[in-house]
Amino acid sequence: MTPMKEGLDARAIKRIGSALHAIDPSLPTQQFKRQALQGLDALEMRERVSHLIQALHATLPSPFPKAAPLLRKIPKHWDFGHPDDPLRGFAAWPIIDYVAAYGLDHPKTALPLLKQLTHLFSAEFAIRPFFETHFDLTYQTVTQWLQDESDHVRRLVSEGSRPRLPWGARLNAFIDNPEPLIPLLDALKDDPSLYVRKSVANSLNDISKDHPEQVITLCKRWLKQPTQARQWITRHASRTLIKAGYPAAFELQGYSASPKVTVSPIALKKRKAYIGDTFTFSFQIESNIKQPQDLIIDYAIHLLKANGRHSRKVFKFKRLTLAGNEPPLRLEKSHSFKEVTTRRYYPGRHALEIIVNGVRHPQTSFTLFGKSEKK
Repeated sequence: MTPMKEGLDARAIKRIGSALHAIDPSLPTQQFKRQALQGLDALEMRERVSHLIQALHATLPSPFPKAAPLLRKIPKHWDFGHPDDPLRGFAAWPIIDYVAAYGLDHPKTALPLLKQLTHLFSAEFAIRPFFETHFDLTYQTVTQWLQDESDHVRRLVSEGSRPRLPWGARLNAFIDNPEPLIPLLDALKDDPSLYVRKSVANSLNDISKDHPEQVITLCKRWLKQPTQARQWITRHASRTLIKAGYPAAFELQGYSASPKVTVSPIALKKRKAYIGDTFTFSFQIESNIKQPQDLIIDYAIHLLKANGRHSRKVFKFKRLTLAGNEPPLRLEKSHSFKEVTTRRYYPGRHALEIIVNGVRHPQTSFTLFGKSEKK
């Protein structure tokens, strides 16, 4: 898989330079390219964004109100890149974040510009400083975008205001009090674009981490008219609550928070596992009632950390309907201990447990060894 930072490579810089030259041939675009390429290879993704913002600042006229009219022309001259390149959109990221870096003191000019540019990549990161610094004006502005004809603009309302947007600065005002977000999400819950509805669900999922009851109450209100779109949103909005075993979240999705089942002790193929390999376990589950039961089955591993403590991590397993008056159902799962950038494993004693509709069943333990210990 190509690293995402390669979305801001020499080709992206060439596309930015070409757009700048097209909007104003007098701009020093060759200087921009030289400055942008200098030291680029050693930088990671966010560092590249910042690096290219500085190259843009050295190229565009100052102060920001002089640069804004030029940036408004960018969409007419923008090269969207090759359709088969999944990273082609990243080239516009520095242009959009330039608006946040140098336009924050000019919100009445910058916010409409973000609206114009957001379809090139997404202004979800760039708009966040405006919520923090010019809350009332920014909130009033995005409210006016709720009925915009562009789904990119409508999505900017919900995605740009997410309390815990990945890669973005947290919006602590919304983490503390998400109430102002509710009218925005209410207005977008039936949006015709799945692109927008996914953002609504993600915003609610963010809110659920700090205000679970508020999200449950809102979803219940929406489901009084249970359209397919609303059911999809509420299902995805409650995914963190489901993983956390929050009872009301299961009831929201039509699952029992008190499943009537018997889960056998976990059987391990081996009680030894090695970092880099897969680890297989199985168990049996049986219904204790005659009626079929809809179940969400997850598993959790209590991972040993560098400090000697354990951290519980929940993983998805499967959803199924368990029939009544049937023999026990055997389920098997393999878990990979291959190290990834977001998770590191440490040798030692770990624990494993099965979770059914949020109800935790007895653990079993196993030992994880390092790669060098494998014979």
